[in-house]
Amino acid sequence: MAAYKDRYFNSADLELKLHFRDYEGPRDKPPILCLPGLTRNARDFEPVAEAFAGDWRVICLEFRGRGKSEWDPKPERYMPPTYAADVTKFLDEQGIADAVFVGTSLGGIVTMLVGASDGERIAGALINDIAPELHEPGIVRIREYVGQQPIYTDFTEAAEAMQSASGFVYPKWGLAEWERFARRTMKEVPGGVRFDYDPDIAINVINGADEEPMDAWHLLGGLSEIPVTILRGEISDLFTEEQAERMISMLPQGKLVTIPHVGHAPTFDEPESIAALADLLARVEASAGDPA
Repeated sequence: MAAYKDRYFNSADLELKLHFRDYEGPRDKPPILCLPGLTRNARDFEPVAEAFAGDWRVICLEFRGRGKSEWDPKPERYMPPTYAADVTKFLDEQGIADAVFVGTSLGGIVTMLVGASDGERIAGALINDIAPELHEPGIVRIREYVGQQPIYTDFTEAAEAMQSASGFVYPKWGLAEWERFARRTMKEVPGGVRFDYDPDIAINVINGADEEPMDAWHLLGGLSEIPVTILRGEISDLFTEEQAERMISMLPQGKLVTIPHVGHAPTFDEPESIAALADLLARVEASAGDPA
């Protein structure tokens, strides 16, 4: 595993200490800033760090309520605009002018929000399996499991349970891959292991079932002048091929990469995902060197 340091920063409201993994790399170009999905954490991006740390500084941020970041005592603040404000605060506090954003699912939505309000902070973006609107089957499935906190005896039992419940998401995985996934998404607690997030993040997600569906296509305007890669799982139930094509049509420097035999969302364990990010980074460097 690539070496990293655990670091912390203050949330936008200055009430919470939030965590990020910092994998060292050059400071003369934008770092890779990884933003995880709804229930996920910095460990999701270990494959990205393995591939690029050293050649690039890789920063894996954990939203409030996830991983080593503090839980928010006010669950109503577990919302994308809050996370976007925390990201901007992080960039300011760390003195980072711009970064290559890698956003998985929720992290992709946060990337779009930052692009709409502070587009100059994004040197390039990889949006992983998410559109400015959510495909209903996927969000229904997410609402069914988010916030559930069963305790398993160990990571192997957790892996077996996840494979049984969600094997259709990664149909090519065996138990070893599911155990790797369990170790990234869960933590040890007294009595066993459980998911590594505040279950209260589910409140706003579940309450959203009674609200109008998200429609935020206007946010893509903030990414229209930079290199963008759209990553899509071939069998994703949250992000359709039609949505992906619409996104590409709105992004002059956009590329679409579909990862075969993968649902929501690609994990960067796939060689195709790492290759897609490598291509984006090359385009970002080329763009930075273009005097126009």
